[in-house]
Amino acid sequence: MYQRYQDAMALVQKYGKPDLFLTMTCNPNWPEIKAELLPGQSPHDRPDLLTRIFHSKFDEMKIDILTKHVLGKVLAYPYVIEYQKRGLPHAHIVIILDENDKLRTLDYYDNILRVEIPDKRLEPRLYNGVLKHMIHGPCGMYNERSPCMTNGRCKRRFPKPFSSITTLGNDSYPVYRRREGESVPSERSDRVALEVRQGPNYDEVQQFIDGRWVCAPKALWKIFKFPMTKMTPSVERLQIQLPNKQQVRFYTFQDITNVLGDEYYSRTMLTQFFQLNVDDETAN
Repeated sequence: MYQRYQDAMALVQKYGKPDLFLTMTCNPNWPEIKAELLPGQSPHDRPDLLTRIFHSKFDEMKIDILTKHVLGKVLAYPYVIEYQKRGLPHAHIVIILDENDKLRTLDYYDNILRVEIPDKRLEPRLYNGVLKHMIHGPCGMYNERSPCMTNGRCKRRFPKPFSSITTLGNDSYPVYRRREGESVPSERSDRVALEVRQGPNYDEVQQFIDGRWVCAPKALWKIFKFPMTKMTPSVERLQIQLPNKQQVRFYTFQDITNVLGDEYYSRTMLTQFFQLNVDDETAN
């Protein structure tokens, strides 16, 4: 995963800092899932449906963003598939937009982002969806024992302050428009708490086993051979070695003297990369 992070930083070095961070989570109540359930089954009885339908919907979203450019022309992106403690697949996507489509004014933010509770009368379906799936809390003074509480405050800084307009923050992040409206009900979300303590007989391998959570949808995602991560453009890692210290592979029937004397085996990805930069002006 650390190498994946370094690959993503290579994209940032080439194309600039990311413009958008998107998330998508599987909803077990999608009608496409419920329509295929047998009598008496619940969505979690069919992890194959959860996996395949999320994969299909994720592909559709990628078409909208990467092919149809609904948010602007995309130059580069990495994404990763993760899993919540309830076993639902969850995607994170970082997007770098073309120079002509970057979010340069506050109006751009308001055109593609909404962080307000939808109007119950004008958008009842969206209102119910947001309240059911996208509300944090209660925490703070209403629930001081919430897992998000650290030193008496919510580590995710909820509740957020109201703002009549979108403004630029002091840390390069905008303060999105969040106008005050009617109060909304808040229910506690399902979650799993896990604590790993370091004792006198500390076993790092056992700690990993105790803390690892493998769910059925994740296993099926791998069985179906769906990609867990992807990056476009791709980043090729160069293997580094000291002069004449590279690994050499050869067949047992070959003579080692002939192998070491063959110029072909002295070439490596790193040396050929250096040579390409010498020979090709574009690579240089």
